[in-house]
Amino acid sequence: MIKVTIWHEFMQDGAWAQEDVLKHYPQGIHKYLESFLKDEFSVTTVTQFDKEGNLIDNAGITQELLDNTDVMIWWGHCKHGDVPDEAVKMVADEVRKGMGIIFLHSAHHSKPFKALMGTTCNLHWREDNDYERIWVIDPSHPIAQGLGEYIYLDAEETYGEPFGIPEPDKLVFVGGYEGGEVFRSGCCWRRENGKIFYFQPGHESIPTYHNKEIQLVIKNAINWCYSEYRAKELSCPHVTKPQD
Repeated sequence: MIKVTIWHEFMQDGAWAQEDVLKHYPQGIHKYLESFLKDEFSVTTVTQFDKEGNLIDNAGITQELLDNTDVMIWWGHCKHGDVPDEAVKMVADEVRKGMGIIFLHSAHHSKPFKALMGTTCNLHWREDNDYERIWVIDPSHPIAQGLGEYIYLDAEETYGEPFGIPEPDKLVFVGGYEGGEVFRSGCCWRRENGKIFYFQPGHESIPTYHNKEIQLVIKNAINWCYSEYRAKELSCPHVTKPQD
């Protein structure tokens, strides 16, 4: 089975418990994601903070954890700045070696995503619970398999262009909102040996991850991000001329 690690901030559904979040994710977003992934994947969860709000050493990132992760899912919102730079480098380096990674919703501002993109990753946003249609603009892509023309969400936080990212290698989804905004909602990149997928929906106070089509996208993305190849190290070796 593909080994998936779900990394979660765990504040608005943990130490800073909010009723509108807990009613959808009473055990935390990470545990809800695990609940619909665990039958198909080997899942580990790790959090940045414990339930009392104490920062876990190096935000829970260890080399042993990364060595046992084929694909990482990253969800963060309020505490991006508290992720240690050492953890960021470890994650980014493992992606370059071949680990897949999926960034969900407000993880566009996470330090690992910015490190891998090399840009601000800024966007326009508002919280009015407007509907969203996530249009499938590349129905042939593996991440879009099993979907119709679009995914309809009754409510979602609105994200809008411009989105300060490098041009995606592949754009799979574009979101359209009640207010007229559009957004590149599903983007793919490669960084050296690793695959990256950013997926926009998933506001914490809205039950987006309960939607079966959203769950299918995440499952498809795990399979797409997975690679059997993992470089042992990142180096620029001096080599000798091959002999005949």
